[in-house]
Parts: sequence; structure tokens; C-alpha cells
Amino acid sequence: MRVWLGLPTVLIVSTVLVTAGRAAPVARARDIGVPFEGTPGPLNAITDVPGVEVGQVSLVSGQGPLQVGVGPVRTGVTIILPRGRANSQPVYGGFFDLNGNGEMTGQSYLQDFGVIQGPIGITNTNAIGQVYAGIQAWTRQHFGEAATPVVAETWDGGLNDIGGFHVRPETAGAAIEAAQPGPVAEGGVGGGTGMECFGFKGGIGTASRNMSLGAHAYTVGVLVQCNTGDRKVLRIAGAPVGQALSARWLPCYDSRLSPPQRQPKCLGSASAGTPPPDGGSIIIVVGTDAPLSPTQLNRLAKRAALGLARLGSYAGNSSGDMIVAFSTAASPVNHPDQRAPSPIAPVASQDLDPLFEGGVEATEEAIVNAMIAAPTMTGADGLRVFGLPHEELREILKRYGRLAAGAR
Repeated sequence: MRVWLGLPTVLIVSTVLVTAGRAAPVARARDIGVPFEGTPGPLNAITDVPGVEVGQVSLVSGQGPLQVGVGPVRTGVTIILPRGRANSQPVYGGFFDLNGNGEMTGQSYLQDFGVIQGPIGITNTNAIGQVYAGIQAWTRQHFGEAATPVVAETWDGGLNDIGGFHVRPETAGAAIEAAQPGPVAEGGVGGGTGMECFGFKGGIGTASRNMSLGAHAYTVGVLVQCNTGDRKVLRIAGAPVGQALSARWLPCYDSRLSPPQRQPKCLGSASAGTPPPDGGSIIIVVGTDAPLSPTQLNRLAKRAALGLARLGSYAGNSSGDMIVAFSTAASPVNHPDQRAPSPIAPVASQDLDPLFEGGVEATEEAIVNAMIAAPTMTGADGLRVFGLPHEELREILKRYGRLAAGAR
């Protein structure tokens, strides 16, 4: 068998529990010359929104043939705390269901009250209940009452033993305990450990934008768990990257590890197999410190879908594409048990455009960051999902005049 070169491969044989609060020093999209509009915050992350904390736990173990309940395991949990781990106050929230082939809890509260209670969890499809229970147990222990949280999912059943239910309620609790402000780990970490994005290795990505509305400065931050996208339509900075790489670096199975019926095989040719369809789902979390009403947050959530569209996505039939937005500005908020009115004075609707624009830009960049940060991974039955090749991406951007000024 020919050895694949040019991209690092993750092939882990021992059980590892990684709590990823702060980011390891890995490349991001801007580092390799991808140009973006707008002004990012100092971290270019959702944690640029004051008070927001992120915690992640990655579960990675085993290799070879899938044994349900044993592995290989490539999964985890990502937790976003809008007011941080020490503050139990709800926030105003909004949501947008771009395509509902998936699940996000908490939508009843969002529909009727425009409120998010407690941490926001992201994980794999079969772990949504465990993460929900883990958040409830943690909030009950620390604040005396179980929250009714937002928990969303994407499917990692290609790389991961998803039927083994390896994420437990205590995994979610550990992710909350790992939460902190500052840089956020990206790529194949947390809930994004086993995810694919436009046929490449995907996972967690984040970005932010600063803007001014009159005399007031605000931040919009985005975190995504990307597990969606049709390879052939992928566009980065406007360049048709998916077309240029449509027959290269496609997911494939190691013939030494997978059952005979698994196709396509990694036969040493970059043209083996066909690109996967647009499916698998994406979760987008948008946070801001701008004072917005729930109705305005619904509108902001809708704009994040336009950031996904900039990458070429058409929200395919089997892709669950769900967006939740929150504002940390008001405290208290008018939640079901609140007896005093909220002091919020929302931004005037005619002044929302910079926030909408920033949300679109940050969503686009967060998705690209998720792919840039994710190295090649081999999982169940020897499935190999390749990381987006940085040098080839740079060459494509250069060919179309889209490589950032000053980048080589």
C-alpha cells in the first residue's frame, strides 16, 4: 500500500480523555493566507464576547474493525456557557431551523419566552440525552435547580462507534468543569472529534467580529460544529476549492482494517471513491453582547445561515442545519419565573445591519477554521477522513487571486 504524505494522521490506540479548554497552537485560516472581511476580536473566537466560556472533552480510543460498545471511539462534548460557569442567570435567545434533519433541545423555551437556560451543549446524535442529563445534574448540584438546556447534535457514526454510547452524563459535567474564557481549541476536538466537513475532516471552529453602533462597541462571536457539506460546491474566499479537489483526498477505508464490503478503499490513489453528498449536519452558535430582543436574535440566527451559504452549502435534505443565538446584555431576563421586568433597551432595528454582517462573516470564518485545524483522522473500520490540504488550498487561492495580501 502506498503511504499517504503531506497530511498528519491521527491513529490513536490507547484511551485518551482530553479536556480542551484552551487551544493548542495550531494553524487557523488566516495563518495560511485565507482572506476574510471584517474586524475580528483579539481572540477571533466566541470567547471575545465578554463572559462567554467554552469547555470541551474529547474521547479518542482504539483502531480497527468496529465493535459496538468497544470502539473505535472518536467523539466528545463541547459546552458553551453564555455567562460563564459561575453565573446561572438565563440569557435572551433566538434560533433558526435551516433544515430540521436533526435535534436541538430547548426550542419550546426559545419559541415562547426567547430564553436559554444554562449551558449550551453540542455532541453526537446518540449522546444528546446523556449531555442533557449531565447538564441538568451539574446545574442542580451547583445552583440548586436543574436547567432546561439547549443541546444539539451532529452524526459521527462514520469515524466513531456511535452505537456504543461512549458519551456519558459525566462527560458533559467534565466539559463544563473545563470551561474557561480565552482561546478555543478547534478542529477534531470536543463534540467535533469525529465530524466531517465538506468531505474533509471537520469539527469545531470559531471566529468573531467587532463593530460599532454609534457610540457603542459590540462583539458577535460564532462557534460551529461542522459535519456537513457537499465537496463539489465548496468555496473558500470565493474560490472553487471543492471543484479543484473534487476527486482528491476523499474519505476511504484502509483495506487492512475494514470488512471486504466497505468501499471505497484507500488504494493509494487520490481519485479513489466519490465525494460524499451534502449531509451530516452543522450546529452554529452565535453570541453577542449587543442588547437584542428575542425577535432580533431570531433574525441574527437566520443571518448565520448566509455565512454557511458562502461556503457553497445548499442545506441538503439529510443535513440538520440548526442555529442558536444569544445575547449576554440583559440580566435578569423575562424568563417564566421572573417577577420584575427586564431592563433591556434593544438596539434599534435600523441599526442591526453591522451585527448581521458580522454574524455572516464570523460564521464563514469559523467553518473554514474548523477544517484548517482538523488533521487527517482514521477511525472505525479504518475509515480515513483527510484534513484539508493547506498547501493545495493556498495554491488554489493564489490561482484565483484570493490569497491574502502578504501571504506567500
